[in-house]
Amino acid sequence: MRQEPIESGTADVTDAGDVADAGDVATETRPGPEAREESGPPRRRRRLSPWVEYPLLAAVALVLAFLIKTFLVQAFLIPSGSMQNTLQEDDRVLVDKLTPWFGSEPDRGEVVVFRDPADWLAGHEVKPPSNVQKALGFVGLMPAAGEQHLIKRVIGVAGDTVECRGTGPLELNGTPLTEPYVYAGNTPCSDDEGGRFKVTVPAGHLWVMGDHRQASQDSRYHQDDGRGGMVPLTDVVGRAIVVAWPVPHWSTLPVPDAFDDRN
Repeated sequence: MRQEPIESGTADVTDAGDVADAGDVATETRPGPEAREESGPPRRRRRLSPWVEYPLLAAVALVLAFLIKTFLVQAFLIPSGSMQNTLQEDDRVLVDKLTPWFGSEPDRGEVVVFRDPADWLAGHEVKPPSNVQKALGFVGLMPAAGEQHLIKRVIGVAGDTVECRGTGPLELNGTPLTEPYVYAGNTPCSDDEGGRFKVTVPAGHLWVMGDHRQASQDSRYHQDDGRGGMVPLTDVVGRAIVVAWPVPHWSTLPVPDAFDDRN
């Protein structure tokens, strides 16, 4: 039975039977050339020539390395045994350079890297950098050859009184310190000229000492350098947070328990 078309507000809708009865043939509407151009596949991007791409990638890598070294973290080589056994000669440590940007200052017990404040390294033979250090220095992940840095443990901060009498113990604000990190066989204080002292740390400075007490030329032995052996905060590069190389020496560098209640 044939149905009459149903009128709609905008167009007539006819069922499939009407189309067949009318003998109409459905034909596929093909898009014209202009439509095909608009709906065609997207054009492929031109790839950079390797002669352009590789130098560009190298430049980006160098910029990133510079930014990381300047603002985040930097690797340093340990050139001597003055921080044994916490750090061994030729260890590589990573130094946090980010937190000082937010106003953080070194605290007691932290191991810090700082620029030579007053020719402390004068007269000391500087070990020439290896090829690896030269390469890392070139990209900014290690100090460039010739830069003068030291690494020691912070013992006193502004306002602290630090004292050594005889062979120790070391006293901080009148209280003896328990120092398990001191090199085995060493005494906390050295009973020699420079090793006996009592100092008060001025504002903006640190008093630092090496863990290998009898093999460290630290604040004790530079009290005549014009700053009383103190390290200005402006010379501090950052806190050493981890031993990164060699692999068997991997470890973090936390603040010893002896300083917990004092910090």
